[in-house]
Amino acid sequence: RDAPELDPICRLTRSAQKRGMQVIPWFEYGLMEPADAAVVQQNPEWVLKRSDGSALYAMHGANLETSPLKDLRVWLNPAHPGVQQRFVGLITEIASRCNADGIQLDDHFAWPVELGYDDYTRQLYRRETGQDPPADFSNRAWMNWRRGKLTELLLSLRVALAESGGNERISLSPGPFRFAYNYWLQDWELWAVGELIDDLVVQNYAYSLKGFAKDLNQPALRKARQWGLPVQIGILAGFGKRTTPIPVLAEKKRLSNEQGYGVIYFYWEGLWGNYSGEEGSAYRFDAFRRLGAQN
Repeated sequence: RDAPELDPICRLTRSAQKRGMQVIPWFEYGLMEPADAAVVQQNPEWVLKRSDGSALYAMHGANLETSPLKDLRVWLNPAHPGVQQRFVGLITEIASRCNADGIQLDDHFAWPVELGYDDYTRQLYRRETGQDPPADFSNRAWMNWRRGKLTELLLSLRVALAESGGNERISLSPGPFRFAYNYWLQDWELWAVGELIDDLVVQNYAYSLKGFAKDLNQPALRKARQWGLPVQIGILAGFGKRTTPIPVLAEKKRLSNEQGYGVIYFYWEGLWGNYSGEEGSAYRFDAFRRLGAQN
């Protein structure tokens, strides 16, 4: 904390900015934590739970029944003051201390819709509404209340970044709107219109062209662009056993550009690295260079 010259984010930021580059730290985990993390073990009341009292998620190939806690995930409660202070404090400290050019949140800045039946959330909901949380986690009033708490946390972050004197730019990379709202309670349409975010990179990871085109045409996406927000489309190049063939990548790029959106590919390993699939690294590297040269 007192020696930013030893902080890898600060060192990387300084080095990149000297070369005319911008650095935006990516807080990928958002409100998600490894189940064995110290913050989880020390503050069990911060953890969101399902109605049956469970809290664990199996992520990226983990098995909920057999994996060790370090491979499983839990979600911290956006409505809890302790979580709010930690989340906002961590991000503003790094952004200001390292003079970053902004910060990046993604789909893990979320409140999974089946969660919210822990003691703290139950009591807070009862105090504010006079009712117990509905047993149906998809109840619209119950969803809207929790969505509001996540929005309040984003607003607090926005205010804190402005007050810290650092760059207050917030970039967000959620999923397509209907999925983001119905499963993660991310109302990024409201966040865009309400100027709580500055950049939007929508993770359109639908594998088929039909699914990709359908998600590309959601009204919330068009509204964000009409509002003047910079909008990019995240395209899945390859991850694990899913590798998008170059012709399909090219068509997804064309569909995105046709509607005025830029594109970002995830991951680079899927372009020509470990996840390059049957086409192979050499072919995909050369093909991607040609794809990048296209208008």
